[in-house]
Amino acid sequence: MGFFLVIVIALGWVISRVYNSPAILYLAVIISLVQALISYYSGDKVALAVSGAQEIQKKDNPTLWNVVENLTITSGLPMPKVYIINDPAPNAFATGRDPEHSSLAVTTGLLDRMDKPELEGVVAHELSHVGNYDIRLMMIVVVLVGVIALISDLFIRIRFWFGGGDDNNNSGSGTMWLIIAIVAAILAPIIATLVQLAISRKREFLADSTGALMTRYPSALASALEKIAGYKKPMQRVSSATSHLFISNPFGNAGSYFSRIFSTHPPIQERIKNLREMEK
Repeated sequence: MGFFLVIVIALGWVISRVYNSPAILYLAVIISLVQALISYYSGDKVALAVSGAQEIQKKDNPTLWNVVENLTITSGLPMPKVYIINDPAPNAFATGRDPEHSSLAVTTGLLDRMDKPELEGVVAHELSHVGNYDIRLMMIVVVLVGVIALISDLFIRIRFWFGGGDDNNNSGSGTMWLIIAIVAAILAPIIATLVQLAISRKREFLADSTGALMTRYPSALASALEKIAGYKKPMQRVSSATSHLFISNPFGNAGSYFSRIFSTHPPIQERIKNLREMEK
């Protein structure tokens, strides 16, 4: 999180040098903080709405409700709001700003394909994200990546269409700062995205391990991931802004080698292998 703020501050500072205006730096920091606060309090509602999730009560699906309730008791977590997404793709995600304000959503495809131990494994994985505060971390990280991309894009567009800047930009120093700013504006979003991917992948591995320890049955989650990996089609309603929240890539497990490298999720076969090794 500190690294993201450093990127925002560094990018704002370099651009402020080009235009000789410290206000640009302050504006960049303020935008980052405001967007992070908005995400903190409303990001979960947006994620659920974008996914088409519908809240349920115990009478709507007693099996799912009991699995979630039993695992929250086991883990000592408060009961989250439970949602179902009408989608044939097997998937699930958790969101919220903390365990007291968390939500858990599963697809109808997941409910149709999983037996009870596998469903428990998936739910335990998602509750691990809640207990580890990944739900808060990833919402804020996504917003900060977006802010960095926005600042960079605005700077490049303004320079391209309107020019402007410090009167000293014709000097060697002014030209140097302009070049540095352009390079920073291009590289900053790429670096921020790579950091986001690294964080997301590490939290998925952690949630796998924590979830397996919660159920004491790693093979159940491994089996669930194998079934999820076997379904190649993408979800019907999916956004790149929320894809990192799901237990598996909602765009489908098929795709090019290049797209898998830049996926928000680690290779699912590697996750299955780690879980199988936990049984030994």
